[in-house]
Amino acid sequence: MNSRPGCGACCIAPSMSSPIPGMPMMNGTSKTAAVRCVQLSVDDRSLIFGHPDRPEVCSSLKPAPDMCGDSREQALRWLGVLAPETEP
Repeated sequence: MNSRPGCGACCIAPSMSSPIPGMPMMNGTSKTAAVRCVQLSVDDRSLIFGHPDRPEVCSSLKPAPDMCGDSREQALRWLGVLAPETEP
């Protein structure tokens, strides 16, 4: 499965503890759940895709039917349900 164009749910829903370029670390977290990553473009594409500073956790997220669902809204809902599990 390929990433859904214009989705970006995996760059919004989960919290991230890995450093993300342009996002300050606060209490061991670089991005809290439901906060849009600063590296997500206005058309919902990663601005650091393939860049060496891209966090490994971001590279490890692979589009899959069980994570992405049938729409962006479904992906955001499902990842939102999982978000508490990503909190440090």
